[in-house]
Amino acid sequence: MNIKKYEGRPKDDLSRSAEELAVYDLLDSLGITYQTVCHAPAYTMEECEVVERELGTPICKNLFLCNRQQTDYYLLLIPGDKIFKTKFLSAPLGCARLSFAGAEAMESLLRIKPGSVSPMGLMNDTEQRIRFVIDRDVLSTVDLGCHPCVNSSTLRISWEDFLNKFLPAVHHEYTIVDLPDGREDV
Repeated sequence: MNIKKYEGRPKDDLSRSAEELAVYDLLDSLGITYQTVCHAPAYTMEECEVVERELGTPICKNLFLCNRQQTDYYLLLIPGDKIFKTKFLSAPLGCARLSFAGAEAMESLLRIKPGSVSPMGLMNDTEQRIRFVIDRDVLSTVDLGCHPCVNSSTLRISWEDFLNKFLPAVHHEYTIVDLPDGREDV
């Protein structure tokens, strides 16, 4: 895998999508320090393992979920190696059982295509229709590893900057949940 690492934004802005550049522009305007690793598109957590080693921080699994009526949407961050089962999330959130939201809702609300889901997409949810949920286990790392709305680059941002600068700037709060690993089928 051909990998390029940058302090801050990649130097080749001409080859970047508008969605990706908007993430860098926002992070820069907020004074957030970050690293970027550019790589071949990564669609699975297994493909992200090489990127994780280069980035030096775990990459979170980002799940875009909705209720049966497709009126309530949730973005969940969990550790990349954690098995997720929807039945464990409903009770802590006080909602009916959730399922994965479709590509159309993902593109409409987050302006992200499947395979690129990221909390950076919350900057595009200007109506705050998405409830942002973080599994406590991901907060045990110093930094957040996530895509800048495309799966051919990955960012490393401190949790402090993400929670205290990025989320307030995009007008989103977060809920912390303690999810068991799905392997523990409690």
